[in-house]
Amino acid sequence: MRTLLLSVAMTIGLAAGPALAGDTPAPEGAAVYFVNIEDGATVTSPVTVIFGLSGMGVAPAGTEKENTGHHHVLVDRPPFGEGPEDEEMSESGLFSDDNHRHFGGGQTEVSLELEPGEHTLQLVLGDQNHVPHDPPVTSDQITITVE
Repeated sequence: MRTLLLSVAMTIGLAAGPALAGDTPAPEGAAVYFVNIEDGATVTSPVTVIFGLSGMGVAPAGTEKENTGHHHVLVDRPPFGEGPEDEEMSESGLFSDDNHRHFGGGQTEVSLELEPGEHTLQLVLGDQNHVPHDPPVTSDQITITVE
């Protein structure tokens, strides 16, 4: 019986697996936000987006330094945590495509070329490997209209 219990315990431990990649802690109260635009804004393209960060510092991708990260802008996709690929990105890093813009150089603003119409934007901070922190440091998703 003892061997069976030990075997079950080990199986459960192995099923849990190693800690997820990018298990980089975020300090309590850390926040990212849009400095110059707000939900419901009407803008023209190119859209200048300035990233704000409090409670942490900005460091380029590849820099392993406590309480730092770099910005990503999610464009026209569900809020982070609600997308079908978000679990994968939480483990292996944010994708890099038209919906997931990386600023691994430590940039704190961008000019986005967006087509006329409604668009959603959200900021997500990534660690040195583009993986969201634990817990994720994300802004609210905002909707803007490009004229």
